[in-house]
Amino acid sequence: MFVSDFRKEFYEVVQSQRVLLFVASDVDALCACKILQALFQCDHVQYTLVPVSGWQELETAFLEHKEQFHYFILINCGANVDLLDILQPDEDTIFFVCDTHRPVNVVNVYNDTQIKLLIKQDDDLEVPAYEDIFRDEEEDEEHSGNDSDGSEPSEKRTRLEEEIVEQTMRRRQRREWEARRRDILFDYEQYEYHGTSSAMVMFELAWMLSKDLNDMLWWAIVGLTDQWVQDKITQMKYVTDVGVLQRHVSRHNHRNEDEENTLSVDCTRISFEYDLRLVLYQHWSLHDSLCNTSYTAARFKLWSVHGQKRLQEFLADMGLPLKQVKQKFQAMDISLKENLREMIEESANKFGMKDMRVQTFSIHFGFKHKFLASDVVFATMSLMESPEKDGSGTDHFIQALDSLSRSNLDKLYHGLELAKKQLRATQQTIASCLCTNLVISQGPFLYCSLMEGTPDVMLFSRPASLSLLSKHLLKSFVCSTKNRRCKLLPLVMAAPLSVEHGTVTVVGIPPETDMSVLGRGKAAESTSSRMLHNHFDLSVIELKAEDRSKFLDALISLLS
Repeated sequence: MFVSDFRKEFYEVVQSQRVLLFVASDVDALCACKILQALFQCDHVQYTLVPVSGWQELETAFLEHKEQFHYFILINCGANVDLLDILQPDEDTIFFVCDTHRPVNVVNVYNDTQIKLLIKQDDDLEVPAYEDIFRDEEEDEEHSGNDSDGSEPSEKRTRLEEEIVEQTMRRRQRREWEARRRDILFDYEQYEYHGTSSAMVMFELAWMLSKDLNDMLWWAIVGLTDQWVQDKITQMKYVTDVGVLQRHVSRHNHRNEDEENTLSVDCTRISFEYDLRLVLYQHWSLHDSLCNTSYTAARFKLWSVHGQKRLQEFLADMGLPLKQVKQKFQAMDISLKENLREMIEESANKFGMKDMRVQTFSIHFGFKHKFLASDVVFATMSLMESPEKDGSGTDHFIQALDSLSRSNLDKLYHGLELAKKQLRATQQTIASCLCTNLVISQGPFLYCSLMEGTPDVMLFSRPASLSLLSKHLLKSFVCSTKNRRCKLLPLVMAAPLSVEHGTVTVVGIPPETDMSVLGRGKAAESTSSRMLHNHFDLSVIELKAEDRSKFLDALISLLS
């Protein structure tokens, strides 16, 4: 059931209870969690936080804690499956689900007692009508067994014939209704996509409660930017949501413009920026940023010698000396930095890159520390998916969660260094895949497989890292190929997950459109491939390495 009044039907209900928070391992979920934690701290709400990276962890954690809690809050997990069927909870258990995954499962939508969906109704959900999906079994049985014993034999025979005709008609109607239901559900569940950021939903709750702070606003901005960085939402949706947050930024940070009312130097200041589409450039060198941003790397085709020459021409067109470009951005001449954005945008237009600048936000902690929202997204994601063996998944989750607080800037800077390593590895892997022709056309889709022993392959065993690599690889491949048909094809990518268990992670990436390709689970089921659908994103599965060819054959026949 959709919650219409978040304040009365959600917050005031859990305010006096002990609640359990299940939080998925993505940056938007972390930001939503930080906002909710801040609200709970204000009102002294008792809660337990449990990070979950997939369905198995969610089921295990629920079984462990279900006796102690009646109220469960799920952030970025649980909306797109039948939650009651998976968790089998007691009848007095209540789930509040704040999830960006779409489509929302119809059982969750029409369950009025146990499932409460914290989802914005203005998202275009297109949920099928109740009567098209659910039908009372009593309707089909109420007419049976109506024989009357006191009738004449001829009347009895006539009535029996009428009943047989009526039953046949009812069965036919039932079959037609079931066929129509299958078609409606197939159309509704065919594509996976994402709705409004959970962090934004939680920030709007804080605003309704008049408890919104600048820190909460920043977390909402980072949650939205995470969706944009990972191509989970359209550019139109991103710009619309940026407009909503921009009004809040003006409201919270307006005192900067009034000299009598200026904020102290140590205060957090958020500002709207029309900044460069270059990753981490303020914490890196401009040259490294240009080489490791997927947008510029794909447009210049930096995996080729010709692409490297084009980059040199681009820098020459701007009139920037290589010595300046290759040193840290912070150490560049101030005279060059003043007009850098305009210079880069002007030269980028000449080289066919019309979208070199993008609407975003930055945060200042005093004079020394300045971060763009995308910087924080990459740093937090790298901390969470760190391949370092010195900690468990929960440790990485807590470290990523801590890095979002301004009191832990050392962790954020550590995340930035990990992000640089990840971005370099991504571009090197893309160059390797394109130069060795690892991206092959399988008919209805493109396929690429990273082999064991590939440099940095373990950096891409986690779903978010592999998805980001796949999206960047697809963009680069589309820019490099002369085959126009490839622009319309999705990409299926596999990377080793566990050498010991012989498993691979398989992810599906849509073509240059907004929907996610589904059907991989069906392909695995139809060939009895040994697969595990453990991730909250339905486009990610784990598969036994030896079943890969069977799975691909089934997928080809399914999508043909």
